[in-house]
Amino acid sequence: MKERRRDAGLVRAIGTWGLAANIVNVVVGAGIFAAPAAVAACMGAAGPLAFLACAIAVGAVAICLAEGGSRVPTSGGIYGCIEEAFGPLAGYVAGTTLWFSDVLACGGVAAALADAVVSVLPAQMATAAHASVIVASIGGVAMVNTRGIKGGARLVDAMTLAKLIPLAIFVAAGAHAVRKANFLQTTALSPSGFGRALILALFVFTGMEVSLSASGEVSRPARTIPRALGIAVTSTACLYIAIQAIAQGILGPALANSQAPLADAMARISPVLRVLLLGAAALSMFGWLSSDLLASPRVLFAFARDGLLPSALGKLHPHSKTPNVAIVCYAALAIGLALTGTFAELAVLSTLGSAVLYIGGCAAAWQLARRGVALAGKPLGFRWLRVAVTVGIGSMVAMIFLASRQEILGLIALLTISTLVYMVQRRRVAARLDA
Repeated sequence: MKERRRDAGLVRAIGTWGLAANIVNVVVGAGIFAAPAAVAACMGAAGPLAFLACAIAVGAVAICLAEGGSRVPTSGGIYGCIEEAFGPLAGYVAGTTLWFSDVLACGGVAAALADAVVSVLPAQMATAAHASVIVASIGGVAMVNTRGIKGGARLVDAMTLAKLIPLAIFVAAGAHAVRKANFLQTTALSPSGFGRALILALFVFTGMEVSLSASGEVSRPARTIPRALGIAVTSTACLYIAIQAIAQGILGPALANSQAPLADAMARISPVLRVLLLGAAALSMFGWLSSDLLASPRVLFAFARDGLLPSALGKLHPHSKTPNVAIVCYAALAIGLALTGTFAELAVLSTLGSAVLYIGGCAAAWQLARRGVALAGKPLGFRWLRVAVTVGIGSMVAMIFLASRQEILGLIALLTISTLVYMVQRRRVAARLDA
């Protein structure tokens, strides 16, 4: 495979299961421990249908990202595919949307993790403990990743297994406690309720684009990326639908008002299981951070290698061969956001940013396939790519229009600002060359 300039010096050490674990670890984050209650509040017992509909939409997007990733496997992932398909301006806007959404989510999840830890500590320790948890969690994961891609990948593998075991226990134990009467529809369905439920479901499905940012370090990418996406998205969709159905089957109408739905459902079976699920929620947040800090700094690294950010961010450590400067800067920005914001303030805008990226990723896959671009050997070559592109783009556009007017305006502002910044940067570069 011909190496792209931005990937020079990187070690392609991530295999199929490592990438699949990374995707699962990002996607199965803290959201699934709270989303069942919010979805039930919007749709009642029909909540699993929201996850099913969202799984179809995200599945179509995953096919497109697998097609594009098998053709252009480079650092930055979806940013690289969109840039290859539509040029540097589109790539810059996509890349900015990607890393901005990621760092907002990273700060929010770290803040939520700190809130969870502080909730069991004495009030007088709250402020200091909150800041300490944020710095220790993000800083600790960043330190592991600066020592080498293999260490970061092993941490992701371990965290993925650690968070999936409690969820597997929830499904196995809860399946025997489900009551048919709890599936009676007591909430009136409405278009607005269904729309909000879809946005909430999309939030807990997003994240695969984060893991693909490390595509420049994936071995045999034309084969690995499609397989890993297929494994991760299929298993996650089945898990989410099962979790929503079991939570509804155990709690019934009480699900909509639960603050910790999975833990409350397990409390109906055993107090020990409730404690297990509460701990799993915190563990899941930390696991999400481990995957995000493995992948997202690679977008800054790719930008720097392409001359769109300071060159220091594009440097590799001479021994570990990791983009240490990019990792440290990304971690510092995430810590700052976590110390000053909350998860709720950042989640929706981050999700809408992902929807825009998915639209661009679907369109890029079609364009790359049409032009026959294949930088890593034989690509996926999905037979019904046109159908996947149509479903993926159509569903993401619908998701955006289901958001509030203020949320949509915020998204437009982000896209506009990134476009203007790119144009200013390019003019400065052109002026230096002319001089």
